Amino acid sequence: MQKLKIAFEMKRILTPKVFIAALVIASMLLCSSLAYILLERPVAARLDLAAATSVLTIIPAPTSTPRPLPPTLTPLSSTPMPSPTPAPGQIAIGVYVQPSTGGEGLRVHTEPGLSADFFPALDSEVFLVTKGPEEADGYTWWYLTGPYRSGWAVQDYLTAISQ
Repeated sequence: MQKLKIAFEMKRILTPKVFIAALVIASMLLCSSLAYILLERPVAARLDLAAATSVLTIIPAPTSTPRPLPPTLTPLSSTPMPSPTPAPGQIAIGVYVQPSTGGEGLRVHTEPGLSADFFPALDSEVFLVTKGPEEADGYTWWYLTGPYRSGWAVQDYLTAISQ
């Protein structure tokens, strides 16, 4: 009997008006929560799609070691030949050099001459002399080849390195 009384009272509490009012309140709470979430959420940071600059350094791939050619017999001449090896401290093709500017850096040009474009080289860099000499603007110019760049430099600011 007690259970029957509780069930009867529950039926009286859950009338259609109460049920509709509960649905209306729940709907209002849900709508206000969604509105709060949508209006108060932080705006996503916009990406700056401006053109970005980058530097690409191309490093040549290593090459295979060439195989030595078999020796060929060359007849000796009777006249002594001059030595192709320059004297120590002398700049010539095949000699390694370093800039000697007292720390100010050497301007290595794209062409022999003071008006050509240039890039700076540090006193600690080592270059191989591969061309030259050329005379331009009152200076003697040598073509230097480094591991990553090459260009023309004035002889007055180069020091030969003994091997």
